[in-house]
Amino acid sequence: MPDAPTITEAEPGHELVLERRLDAPRAAVWRCWTEPELMKRWFAPAPWTTPEVALDLRPGGRVAMTMRSPDGDAFPSVGQYLAVEPERLLVFTDAYVGDWRPSEKPFFTAVVTLEDDGGGTRYIARARHWTGEDRRRHEEMGFHEGWGKCAEQLEALARTL
Repeated sequence: MPDAPTITEAEPGHELVLERRLDAPRAAVWRCWTEPELMKRWFAPAPWTTPEVALDLRPGGRVAMTMRSPDGDAFPSVGQYLAVEPERLLVFTDAYVGDWRPSEKPFFTAVVTLEDDGGGTRYIARARHWTGEDRRRHEEMGFHEGWGKCAEQLEALARTL
């Protein structure tokens, strides 16, 4: 198997990182990130939900989902995959909305890497922002808490597959 992809350094002060060892096989974690019905079950931190997920899993393909708050407010998100390496790497951004059409206001690019770690998975989720202010805003929105809770939910689901 080839080495894990090399991820270059982000602009200083523009990146948030969540790194965990998940007690689940890499193939199962990958399925949870790439199968809409599975993604619906873990992608929003409970009690939030993700009732709508549509994925076109290829570079240039659209990723669209809607998260719903406990009060019923909907938060749609549309983006595009930049890189897809099965069971190793997903890169997606809100800078495009699919098929290389620019979005109104890009906020971040996500870089998700998966590596074998014993019987589990080394999971790294990076959120790279265009500005330091966007990074600060994302952190204040609860990036570490929210993405951390989602990682726990991802691990729990992946362990059942």
